[in-house]
Amino acid sequence: MTHKSNDERSNIITLKDIEIESGFHILINQNKASEKNSFAKKIDCTYIQIHFCIHESVKLLFNKGMYGIDILASKSLLLYNPAQDLPIDVELAPNAQLISILISIEKLHTFFTPEAGIIHFLNENNKDKKFYSDKAIAANESIVLSQIISYKVQPTMEKLYLKAKIYELLSLYFQPESDDANNCPYLEEEENVEKIRLAKRIIIQRMSEPPTLVDLAKEIDLPLAHLKDGFKQIYGDTIFNFLWDYKMEYARRMLNTKKYNVSEVSYEVGYSTASHFIAAFKKKFGITPKKYMGKI
Repeated sequence: MTHKSNDERSNIITLKDIEIESGFHILINQNKASEKNSFAKKIDCTYIQIHFCIHESVKLLFNKGMYGIDILASKSLLLYNPAQDLPIDVELAPNAQLISILISIEKLHTFFTPEAGIIHFLNENNKDKKFYSDKAIAANESIVLSQIISYKVQPTMEKLYLKAKIYELLSLYFQPESDDANNCPYLEEEENVEKIRLAKRIIIQRMSEPPTLVDLAKEIDLPLAHLKDGFKQIYGDTIFNFLWDYKMEYARRMLNTKKYNVSEVSYEVGYSTASHFIAAFKKKFGITPKKYMGKI
């Protein structure tokens, strides 16, 4: 397997296949279309697959589509069969988000030895047997998954960031059930995590006229302090900075089409005057919108 990024249909489906280390990959998939989309990847029997469906649903197809396994939103599925290759053939529902971790069994053993006995399928009696496990995504896992989906780091730091997050996710996934720890008690409940995700969707949908933080907190029925702290933990930034970055990126994509002038873009992203938008755009990208359009 090799590191690749498929942006051929970037407006429809985003697929990232990143090699974290030898024998250790992450797939990040988002279907942005209004119809189902699919992707396939060869993978041999030495690999364990852990699939996390964050939003909507996905279906794993086997035996050339003869049968499949559904993974619903907020559910995870682990597959391992040392006797048979399980190539990945995934069908994503509209707006589905899926993160998949692929780890060779040899690599996974190095994570936990000599503690492998706490993981059922890694012990001596089961290591050569097929294993299947589906379960709900825990709230602390959900936070890390959201951070992976929405990460913003310099390209040179991408692999390091993802490596750290995947190790964190695996430590939570394989955590013994009796050991419960979470730094943010109000995020232990999936309901509160969903409220913060809703807050993100609201500010994106209304970016030209976003609600105040007080109104937003009331709308999602979450205390303001919990909204602010939880949003920063899940998305790695304040609500203000997140929305500003989103607006600037949205404006940049509008300018790329060459269908809109600076004033039209400024209005679309919620600036009352073009001069304020121009200053913000230059602060973000180091160039004015007009000069940017001249270089496209």
